[in-house]
Amino acid sequence: MSHRPFPGRRSVLRGSLAASAALTLPVGLGGAPALALSGRPNAGWGVQTGDVTANSGLVWVRSDRPARMIVETSATESFRNPRRLHGPLLGADTDFTGTTRLRGLPPGEQIHYRVLLADPDDPRRTGEPVTGTFRTVPVNRRDGVRFVWSGDLAGQGWGINPDIGGYRIFDAMAGLDPDFFLFSGDTVYADGPLAATAALPDGGVYRNVTTQEKAKVAETLAEFRGNFRYNLLDENLRRFNAQVPSIVQWDDHEVRNNWYPGQTISQSDARYTVKSVDTLVERARRAFAEYYPISTLRPGAEEGRVHRVLRQGPLLDVFVLDMRTYRNANSTDDQTADPQGILGREQLEWLKKELSRSRAVWKVLASDMPLGLVVPDSGEGRPHFEAVAQGDPGAPLGRELQIAELLRFIKHRRITGTVWLTADVHYTSAQHYQPSRAAFTDFEPFWEFVSGPLNAGSFPANALDGTFGPERVFVKAPPRANVSPAEGYQFFGEVDIDGDTAELTVRLREQDGTALFTKVLQPGLVGQ
Repeated sequence: MSHRPFPGRRSVLRGSLAASAALTLPVGLGGAPALALSGRPNAGWGVQTGDVTANSGLVWVRSDRPARMIVETSATESFRNPRRLHGPLLGADTDFTGTTRLRGLPPGEQIHYRVLLADPDDPRRTGEPVTGTFRTVPVNRRDGVRFVWSGDLAGQGWGINPDIGGYRIFDAMAGLDPDFFLFSGDTVYADGPLAATAALPDGGVYRNVTTQEKAKVAETLAEFRGNFRYNLLDENLRRFNAQVPSIVQWDDHEVRNNWYPGQTISQSDARYTVKSVDTLVERARRAFAEYYPISTLRPGAEEGRVHRVLRQGPLLDVFVLDMRTYRNANSTDDQTADPQGILGREQLEWLKKELSRSRAVWKVLASDMPLGLVVPDSGEGRPHFEAVAQGDPGAPLGRELQIAELLRFIKHRRITGTVWLTADVHYTSAQHYQPSRAAFTDFEPFWEFVSGPLNAGSFPANALDGTFGPERVFVKAPPRANVSPAEGYQFFGEVDIDGDTAELTVRLREQDGTALFTKVLQPGLVGQ
């Protein structure tokens, strides 16, 4: 495969980026930055890049005090003759976070950058620079594309555990030299407090790094912000962020488990004094936008939404979906008409339009929830459901009606190369959907791949719903619920598109990078 004409950036940059990370280690349980020069701003939470295109990218940083964000870019690590951009003034209104968009970058090239934070009253006083790198999207098909995906970080009471090396899965992902990381939701567990210790089945103890904001469920803006800061206490994640750009979406745990618009939290749930889910969503969304470099959620962005398309060159378009913001209420999901569904009508029409416009060989539908896996929700009376499927293998009902409409559209418009990727259910699996096995048959076969969690409890495999004819070709899941990261069962996926043949290879991997399952897909087929 002709993937990259330059040396692997991990080997070249390992020393310099490790040194940069060491200079910015947060210390203390509250995450106060270390090694700050007296009176100078410090970037103790590292840097990130996101939503990179062929000629642009977003750079993110957080300061420990008011500061002016300055970004310098260079074609080499030496930073000779760097290009300097003055970014926003970072202040309390954004929790001292900010992004700067780099424009006019050369396509398909390695970009080196460093962020300096300057005292707003004395620009000569700057903190230690923090360095990073990313590769812009290629315009040459033969460069190929490689990326990794997963989701579910610090859930079910399992947080950063120094005894097992913290979030070490990020080092395994970085070792594959991906062009980007697709973060498939549940980027934090705002509804999941962390205790200092948790008992393990073998009598051992799981030890969490803890913070004040992780002591209870998040309700205030400060508490939501603290959940996003928490994950950045992990050195593995900070190092990964400095090396691999991200494409980020959200799901439920950025707010609370299984939320939907207009929901009211039960009075019996004493964890929450704020009972309006819409109020929690507003605060969580603001913190989410502050802590990730997302082009459509930046201050002043016209769209103000999570769903978007990231075009990754001639071989790949990534369609980031939002199955939270526009969904109907969780229910028995057996209605025979459902115009709102899980995407909302406006997002569905947007998706159809963008799929029709796409000229990429492959179209990845980045979904924060699976299609044919039955994900239950609590509810009074008959069982309620959280995702698309409800366990009835017959004709589409409820939210399945919207997915059926989309699959029919893909078939009749002869849209080729669609692949669905998700996380959410805390195990890894591969499902093939086939009309000959299905109750609804007006679609072409396609694949759905699931991989996660990154660092959270893992769970047994969910039941399949036969409406769209899924066959579980591979699965690895634990035999019991909420297995800790110390016991394994943490997963991510890799997608590698060959620049010569345009074949798309999916590998489902364990947290150490071991490949569990491999599937090679051929280009040019409708549905797949």
